[in-house]
Amino acid sequence: MKNLRQEFIAFSVEAGVLSFGEFITKAGRTSPYFFNAGLFNEGANLGRLAQFYAQTLLDSGVEFDMLFGPAYKGITLASATAVALAGMGRNVPFAYNRKEAKDHGEGGTIVGAKLAGKVVIIDDVISAGTSVRESVDLIRAAGATPGAVLIALDRMERSGKDDALTVNSAVQELSAQYQMPVICIASLADLFDYLSASKAEESGSKMGQYTAAVSAYRAKYGV
Repeated sequence: MKNLRQEFIAFSVEAGVLSFGEFITKAGRTSPYFFNAGLFNEGANLGRLAQFYAQTLLDSGVEFDMLFGPAYKGITLASATAVALAGMGRNVPFAYNRKEAKDHGEGGTIVGAKLAGKVVIIDDVISAGTSVRESVDLIRAAGATPGAVLIALDRMERSGKDDALTVNSAVQELSAQYQMPVICIASLADLFDYLSASKAEESGSKMGQYTAAVSAYRAKYGV
């Protein structure tokens, strides 16, 4: 499992999805790294990403009947993960939502399979957790059960701007609020291990130079 996590970090760096520098987060913090799943925008790397999602979900041992992708990024992620799972011998239905209800044709806000059983919500990262909360409401309204959330990267940092009053991350808060696991392919801890290994190897990799900045950010905002 740890090898899978390190492979995912390396893959994200190579694809340019995980980049380093100075970035402003939704919480208004200056982060030394940024993860943009929208840059998995080619068939080959999207297929590889889906393999990581599918394998992580299977390895988690979580019971599930179908997948749900919140609009918009989750739509591609859930559908691609369903394809990857089918290739691994686990054929499951998937669905996603529209931002606006359709008043013709099949109508409604849900597209794809009928929401039923235990549903895994597929997303990229969790910042404020808004899309997950909306997904939980949609799934419950349909009579199904939100069983877990599966994300690509857990930033493992305190939620909100008021660090003095916040001790949990958005991931921890969501997990506690809905009493369901939030599974990640990799986390900030895995990113730090990757950078530390790169610095130690000194094999032409420039990744190690970001270790100090990520470590300082982790110490200041991490959970």
